[in-house]
Amino acid sequence: MTLQQLKYAVAIDRYRSFATAAEALGVTQPTLSGMIGKLEEELDVKLFERTSRKVTTTPAGAKLIGQARAVLMEANRIIEMVSESKGDISGEFRLAIGPSIAPYILPDFIRIYLNEYPQVILSVEEMRPEAMIKSILDSTVDAGIATTGHIVDGVFEIPLYTERFYVYLSKDCRRKMPVFKPEELEHEHLWVMKEVQCLRDSAFSFCKGRIGRRHVYEAGNIDTLIRIVDANGGYTIIPEMHIPMLTGNQRDNVRRIGGDHLSMRKVSMYIRADYVRQRMLNTITDTLKKFMPKGMLETPLLQNGIRL
Repeated sequence: MTLQQLKYAVAIDRYRSFATAAEALGVTQPTLSGMIGKLEEELDVKLFERTSRKVTTTPAGAKLIGQARAVLMEANRIIEMVSESKGDISGEFRLAIGPSIAPYILPDFIRIYLNEYPQVILSVEEMRPEAMIKSILDSTVDAGIATTGHIVDGVFEIPLYTERFYVYLSKDCRRKMPVFKPEELEHEHLWVMKEVQCLRDSAFSFCKGRIGRRHVYEAGNIDTLIRIVDANGGYTIIPEMHIPMLTGNQRDNVRRIGGDHLSMRKVSMYIRADYVRQRMLNTITDTLKKFMPKGMLETPLLQNGIRL
């Protein structure tokens, strides 16, 4: 049994296809099939059920692959520890990021990161928090960026930044209200982001208890919400980093949320509790420092970086 065979088995389990796994690994499908066949012969157990339409992992295969991931992770840790002791920053880094955060971070992040760290093979995938945490525990991604509050056993949370929320008003609302006061919007439409709990919490924190309020509608993304407000009136909640994406006229419709209302979201990086690639994690935070708005990143991160 070799590490290469274990890597091949993990890839087949991930892609559920010999052809796709072979392509991802950069080998021919016959080579991949031959290596898995030898592994099954050595162990005297069938790891995968193959049909013309799909590949499924057998119960015995699932147990082996769970252990294989742990073995491969430990082997990689040895390589990474040696590399980091030499000051090298190279190899593969797999980052997951929440869909409500990705539009604001990824464009600048990818541009700067690829320029600053050309020896790193960076892959980025959008994931919802539940899938992200599972992938971190399975070691199929190295780290994830999502809103706070998704910590589970075996996962470590590193606070990255705090982002304020703002109110985006229609022109009619803006004319009525130079300063945002929730109690004066009792009869206006509130449009909120579907499936983004922090935005919904912020919205409902100041609409709870409103008497006679209009129905709350939900849209799929913030650009849609803004277009709905512009066309239909009312107001919505937007994160701070969306403001630069607005036109000059639209920015006139933005107001700060005051008082005791929930008006921010905290964003963290998530890693396995036993993760050791400290220098690699700091390439992520050092890149964020180059373009994030001033005052948004957490002070300990700015002063000391990430320390494992």
